[in-house]
Amino acid sequence: MTRLSSAVRGLITLLAALLAVTAASATARATTEPKAPNDFVALSTVDPTIIQEMRYFTVHNFVGERIDGYRQPICILTRPAAEALHRAQTELRGKGYTLKVYDCYRPQRAVDHFVRWAEDLDDQAMKSEFYPNVDKTRLFEDGYIAAKSGHSRGSTMDLTIVKLPARPTRPYHPGEPLVPCFAPKNQRFPDNSVDMGTGFDCFDTLAHTLDPRIQGQQRANRLLLKGTLENLGFVNLAEEWWHYTFKPEPYPDTYFDFPVSWKSLISGD
Repeated sequence: MTRLSSAVRGLITLLAALLAVTAASATARATTEPKAPNDFVALSTVDPTIIQEMRYFTVHNFVGERIDGYRQPICILTRPAAEALHRAQTELRGKGYTLKVYDCYRPQRAVDHFVRWAEDLDDQAMKSEFYPNVDKTRLFEDGYIAAKSGHSRGSTMDLTIVKLPARPTRPYHPGEPLVPCFAPKNQRFPDNSVDMGTGFDCFDTLAHTLDPRIQGQQRANRLLLKGTLENLGFVNLAEEWWHYTFKPEPYPDTYFDFPVSWKSLISGD
């Protein structure tokens, strides 16, 4: 009986020790999760009128699943970039439009997710919509995927323009038929934005901002976005009509990896 009691006490002691180690490990993970610097903000706290359709929090993107690091569907930016975007929004609302962001700050772990996906040549689930004319073996060489992204520095965003009053965009249903991102607007996945000639994240040369094949109202829409933002200090990436960086960047050489969440912006949690 004494030996049994000793064995039970030993087992209880062992379990307690294991629980303590597990709790300590969880606490260590929680305390070491990276946080945003103090001058990063949620865009909604600077301008709540800008529409946010954070695609990488959803499965409607070129990977086909939620991207690592996107824990909440919020746009995070450095404060100078957010305030400049607010000035652009004020100007566009005076003309009957609103901005809509698809992506803002992007953690390095999300970029790493893109790289892993690009290296998996068997995963082409979203090809028909996002890169119908691009061989997946060329995504790195053609510049569509890279190991680093300016988004991770906090002052780059992907965005478009929506005519007011803004109508909601219907949700994407996984498994629904995919249509090329450069198809006519009434055929491709519906988006409440003005017609830019292609959808967001279209891996095709037609997405180049000044591609000469984009004319008429589509070109005028791209130039409205470009002119408005460039007058306020933003620089466009010529290969993507939706991609802009506010200059000068507060962190031109730093690639952050804190998660996209409100908690990343709350110091001390």
